[in-house]
Amino acid sequence: MAVVKLSINGKKISKDISDNAILADFLRDKLALTGTHVGCDTSQCGACVIHLDGNSVKSCTVLVADCNDSEITTIEGLARNGKMHPVQEAFKKHHGLQCGFCTPGMIMSAVDLLQKNKNPSEQEIRDWLEGNLCRCTGYQGIVAAVKDAAEKM
Repeated sequence: MAVVKLSINGKKISKDISDNAILADFLRDKLALTGTHVGCDTSQCGACVIHLDGNSVKSCTVLVADCNDSEITTIEGLARNGKMHPVQEAFKKHHGLQCGFCTPGMIMSAVDLLQKNKNPSEQEIRDWLEGNLCRCTGYQGIVAAVKDAAEKM
């Protein structure tokens, strides 16, 4: 057992964890942040993407112990004062989701992209999101949403 200190969605926490605790499970099971989805446990689908110290990572392959003194943002931490993040708004507007399972990871990845590249091309968006799998939409609405959010951000 170890104690980990984190900032999650702007809130500082300190928790006892086992040495082999996985971040995705910790967020969902210990903190009830169930917007982080687990689809594969092998870093293939991207449903578990969160931001770790400002960068998108697949939380199903990150040990919580390796995150000590880090800042984590989950899909629940994007909205501000009851207002959705521009990427969330754009996903809604452009129907960038159907079943919604991949949506949190897609949105978190897209936010990271737009923080690093203010005006990505369609190909850059597709390349960035290639680690996020959607089995429903065909990606057209997702790409349109990211382009629209880029214009608003």
